[in-house]
Amino acid sequence: MNEELISRVGRHLRSWVTGRPPAGDTPGPEAATVVLEDSAFLGALLGSDAVGPRTIVLAPEARDGQDGRSGATVVGYEGSLSGSEGDASVGDLLFLQTQDYGVSPYMSLLGTTLVRVAGDTDFEMFLADADAARAEGRFAPFAVSPAVQIADLSGLGAHVPGDGPGTRLHVDRDGGVSVSPQGLRLGTAGDSAAALHSAWQRLNAASDVRGAVALGAAVPEEVRGPAILQRPWLARYLAALDLLRDLQTRGITEPRVSGFGRRLVPGLDSVDGALDADDPEAPFLCWTSDKSYVRVTGAGRTFQLGRHAAEITEMLLVLGSAEAVEEHAARNAANAQSGVVDRAAVEWVLAFFADKGISLVPGAPVLETTV
Repeated sequence: MNEELISRVGRHLRSWVTGRPPAGDTPGPEAATVVLEDSAFLGALLGSDAVGPRTIVLAPEARDGQDGRSGATVVGYEGSLSGSEGDASVGDLLFLQTQDYGVSPYMSLLGTTLVRVAGDTDFEMFLADADAARAEGRFAPFAVSPAVQIADLSGLGAHVPGDGPGTRLHVDRDGGVSVSPQGLRLGTAGDSAAALHSAWQRLNAASDVRGAVALGAAVPEEVRGPAILQRPWLARYLAALDLLRDLQTRGITEPRVSGFGRRLVPGLDSVDGALDADDPEAPFLCWTSDKSYVRVTGAGRTFQLGRHAAEITEMLLVLGSAEAVEEHAARNAANAQSGVVDRAAVEWVLAFFADKGISLVPGAPVLETTV
């Protein structure tokens, strides 16, 4: 298997696990990635319009190559990609292990690890970790490891545009089709793309909480739905995990994340209706003992800040305007930790971000150096 194909397979597998479309891919009628548990259903799948030229099909011990009928690229793998525990390899070049969320705190990470919520206990542990991060700023160490990818993000409260049959499919040992091994059944191998999309829409519409399909066979909707509704910030929590993994790859370990347990600026903890509280697209401010950073999620950029610029940026992210920042600073002027914030400094931060084409809030801030 050549380097270009193995790189493409890696991107598609990450997409298949998470539900996020592969980078640079636009979801279409056919799936971008399909994983089969049994190659006996490969023929039926390739004979349907649920796959096409943009599709990677991973099938156990299949011969690598392009299917002449559908145009899909077929890639063989060994092991298991669908079980809650196990190992898999693709072309003796790409190796993955899969484990339940509940056992992950006690397992060694030996390489790329897919972590699945495979039942109620796993889901409860996921929620407990999320609650601890939100209230105390304490993130589960395994969850922020760059080696880990948590599966089925839409089922856990993340907003994942594009998740669905146009991005991923899973075919189980009985030929049942869903978007994930833990997902509600959408149909059978060989069903049309239109039928699978229709089932996806119908099953999602039956719940008041988005993401009902991805975990529906593992966690009852009467359990999952209320838990997600009670935690409108879960999408931001999952985005924070992405941030922390990224920072670890840059050698930045154990930073504090604004809005999770505490704020950098005294007094912001008690602000009701903070603009960055729940929004997964809002930039993140985080800091260590000597440095501060802002991660602009949509742009995929990280900036290193001086302390004063970081404080102003955090106030803008939380309060949303230069006027609100001035009012907050005036109210807390007696607090020696707050420092002095004047309008010129706030406008400078806003102008810096605007010059980079980045809007942090309806108004916008920025910093100093891209990391």
